Amino acid sequence: MTVLSVPYEGPGDLASPPPLPGGDRPGTGSPWAAPDPGQERQAQVLLRRWREGWWAATGLVLGLFTAVLAVVAVLLGVAGLFSLPAVGTGMLLLVPALWGAWLLSRLQRGMLLVFGGTEIGPPPPSRAPTWRRALGLDEPRLRSYAWAALHAMWGLLAGSVVLFLLVQGLTLLALPLVGLGAPEEGSRVLGLAVVSSPTGYAVASVVGLVILLLVPWVGRGMLSVDVAMARWLLGDDPQRQLREMSRRVATLTTSREETIDSVEAERRRIERDLHDGPQQRLVAIAMNLGLARSTMDSDPEGARALIDEAHASSKEAIVEMRQVARGIVPPILTDRGLDAAVSALAARSPIPVSVEARVPRRPDPTVEAIAYFCVSESLTNAAKHSGARHVHVRLEVTPGPDGERLTVSVADDGRGGATVGGGSGLIGLRQRVTSVDGDLHVHSPLGGGTTVTITLPMRPGRTR
Repeated sequence: MTVLSVPYEGPGDLASPPPLPGGDRPGTGSPWAAPDPGQERQAQVLLRRWREGWWAATGLVLGLFTAVLAVVAVLLGVAGLFSLPAVGTGMLLLVPALWGAWLLSRLQRGMLLVFGGTEIGPPPPSRAPTWRRALGLDEPRLRSYAWAALHAMWGLLAGSVVLFLLVQGLTLLALPLVGLGAPEEGSRVLGLAVVSSPTGYAVASVVGLVILLLVPWVGRGMLSVDVAMARWLLGDDPQRQLREMSRRVATLTTSREETIDSVEAERRRIERDLHDGPQQRLVAIAMNLGLARSTMDSDPEGARALIDEAHASSKEAIVEMRQVARGIVPPILTDRGLDAAVSALAARSPIPVSVEARVPRRPDPTVEAIAYFCVSESLTNAAKHSGARHVHVRLEVTPGPDGERLTVSVADDGRGGATVGGGSGLIGLRQRVTSVDGDLHVHSPLGGGTTVTITLPMRPGRTR
């Protein structure tokens, strides 16, 4: 008799049965096959979306109330519009309609966030005059009214469809229980068919269950239309955002190139100032000290004169070094702020300068240095080219659409005619200002003086 010998690999061989052909691959039907993680994740995602669909269906049903209010607002607006020729009495209906539609739009953004998980950002701030904003005739209120007109139709339709499906699904699902007390002729289903047999009741119940299972998906699809309308009319205009982003990209490209040019020009200026001023003084000091040392024994009086000359040259070199440093970042700007630094510039100006400063807090150091340079360059231009008798400098913090901004205005009563890039140094100002996303405007009519207005972001949150 032949005995088969099977090698024993240890006790682990007894812990699990031997693998069957194809049994080590998921999905082959083996009872020991591990479940596919991808399929599990997909099932979890579908279940989560199905649960979220019930929130969407609930929001659409509640949207019936906002749709009814939208109908009222639209009808009031139409009545007010046609009543305008009657001595303007239609405004008594039109203005409440516009503001009511705006309030409904804010409620709709909250409902979409709660029931749809979608946040609709507010539209950009209105730049219309105050009287138009008060009457609701600015863009945000008019867009809200247009949304109310669409919501009055779509909200009623979507909410009614979801509510109908819910009622019919629950009715069909409970039909077997209702059928216990139904008359012998049976129960009418959906107003189309009569169900009287147990099989018919069972089929109706299954149909009701299927309808209830489909309600969340229908709700998600219909709520997506609400989201699209809200993004189109209640949020920021996508086309305006695209234009703004395109303009922003072009501005950043230009400002990057101008910043590089400005830094290179500033480096050359500092190098030139150091070469023409302090470097020449230091060379002269070294030569005088060398000559004094070589003639100290033979000509003490001449050596003493050379040492005195070197001493005077060292003082002049110190003054020139301070002037070069002042052109970069003066110490008074770092220690005492923009107001004191501009006042020091005004005191050194060859023409009278008045300073008006309303800056409650110090801006970012980079912004502060750019503002100082702009004032310094503008005062230099006014003294050299304008023939002005007086210059007024105003510093103030003003609100803007993107936060507080530092506004610097330098106005003189000179001959005017200044242009950016005309050799007046204004192109250097523009390069520095645009490097921090600022704006520069020059108003300089011939014979009417020159006003340079620089607007810089305060850039909060920066450390000094």
